[in-house]
Formats: sequence, structure tokens, C-alpha cells
Amino acid sequence: MGWWQISADTLAGSRFVISPFAEAFGSLRLLHGAVAAHPGERRWLDAHLPDYRRRLARDPVTAQLVSAGIGRDWTADFLSPAPRAETFEEGVARVRAADPETARSDLVLSLHGPVPAPLHRDDLPERAADLLNYVWTTAVRPYWPHRRRILEADVVARTAQVSRGGWASALGALRPGTRWLGENRLQVNARAYPPRELSGAELVFVPITTQRIGWVSWEGTDRYALVYPCAGALADPDARRLPASLAALLGTARAGVLVRLGSPLSTSQLVAVTGQGLGSVGRHLRVLLDAGLVERRRAGRSVLYSRTAAGQVLVEAVEARSRPDTRRG
Repeated sequence: MGWWQISADTLAGSRFVISPFAEAFGSLRLLHGAVAAHPGERRWLDAHLPDYRRRLARDPVTAQLVSAGIGRDWTADFLSPAPRAETFEEGVARVRAADPETARSDLVLSLHGPVPAPLHRDDLPERAADLLNYVWTTAVRPYWPHRRRILEADVVARTAQVSRGGWASALGALRPGTRWLGENRLQVNARAYPPRELSGAELVFVPITTQRIGWVSWEGTDRYALVYPCAGALADPDARRLPASLAALLGTARAGVLVRLGSPLSTSQLVAVTGQGLGSVGRHLRVLLDAGLVERRRAGRSVLYSRTAAGQVLVEAVEARSRPDTRRG
């Protein structure tokens, strides 16, 4: 397994960072793999995968570069520099500025073998940057305001988790293969990579909305990043269908809040997944609290809301009545 030895000072100075570049690179990887984790990703792929494939068909060198750079167990480092608190343009500029010889060396690692002859050229970083810019412009930026709210909500939840149970609790649930091993050791994946010591380095944790994708990256010994999929309930806010009868009883917006509180969420998270304003969410929560359908509790500096037993019974009863009767006479 791959693990990092993290000094107390490094862990104390670590933080969660939202990165539009990481979101764009995660979306590129999703387009490359073309496997959706939930219906929301499937709709996004249906909308953008055909044009992406047409673009690569017109540019076989870049198509081969993507296949070589996004390996089965290792991604070429120059394609995914460690995310920072920066704009997408600043992030992709670092890809474009990569040394061509370094880029080819990175491909040797991702391929576990020699670089194909068509990729023996000096414009690989520029081609990679152009493709990432295309993905950002056409397939990520139109959704970025909504995605950013989702990522901000995830950061709120993770920060509250750190406050409640410490870093061990928060890091153990970031993504499959990640867990706190004790003695200042963080397992970052299940692969047999040599350990790395993070002493005096900058360490950031970066959420993205793509659900089967996550990775680690670093720059020398000074900067490390662990990129992880944000909470699934946030990533696909339409995953749970709203029963029409519950909407008729409570109103569509209020029912949407109740349905999504099967697991604890903060007001910021509810704003992200419902698309409603903070004031509207607050009003709906007050009504649901007064009706005994929702309860709240404090977690660190956040207040989390969840359904009470009565709220759970109501949602389950309405959903049961909404299902088609499949019994045979």
C-alpha cells in the first residue's frame, strides 16, 4: 500500500482547497474512461462525450497522448500538477510550461514502457493544456457555479468532521483506499508504492465532483495534494426522486429539503443540492423543525439537520405509495 508519513506540523497546517483545475482534470479522466457513477454523470457524459470523441478523432496525436498519460495505475505527473488555490487559467499554465523532456519521462512511468514514436515531440505540454482548456470551456465552466457550491458544502462537512473526531476520522473516509493508519501515517491508496515523508511540506485536500476518480500528486518535497470525490449525496443532487404526493403535501421546495435529509446536511449543503437560496432553505427548515419532521445538532462550528423518526416514517410511507404495484393477481 502507498502511505505518507505526515509530521504533526504539516497536518496542523493542512487545509481543504477548491480547485477548478482539479475539477477540469477529473472531468477529462471521466471523459476518457466514459463510465458514469450515477445518473447525473451519465447525463453529463451523454451531453459531452460525443464532441470530445470527435475532437480526438481529428487529433490522433493528442488522443494517443491522453491514452498514454492517463495510465491504469499512474498518471503522467505533468498532466496533473498538485492543485493549488488558483484559477483554472493559472493551473493550466503550469501544464503548458512543463519541460517537453520531463513530459516524455513522465509518460514512460505512466506507460510502464517506452513512449510511442508519434509522441516523440516537443509540443506535448501544449497539446495537453489545449485539451484541458477545451474540457474546461465546454464541459465544466458552464456548470462551475453549481459545482463550486457542491464542493464548498463538502468542505464544510469535512471541516466539521475534523472538529468532531479529528483528522483521523476525516481522512479515513475521503475515498476508497484512504485511511489513517496511526503513528502519523496516512494510507493514500492500496498500491505497493514506497512511503513518502511529508515534513514541513504544504498539504492540501481537494474535493472534485466526479465520483469514481481521485488521485494524489506532489511537486518535489514541498507540496502534496490528495484529490478525492466529494460526498455522493452532494455529487448527484437528483439521485432521489421527489414523490409527487409529498410535494403536494409540503410544497415542492420544502419536500425537496426533507427528502435530502436522510443523512445529516448543513444549510450550505442543502443550498448546494437543492439550488434554493439560503433564506428559502432556512424558512423550510424552521417549518420542518416546528412540525417535528427534522432535528438539528451542532458539529464543531456547523449545524447539521436530519430527519426525525417521524420525518423518516412520512418519507418512507409516501415513497411506498408512489411505487407501482408489481403484484400479480
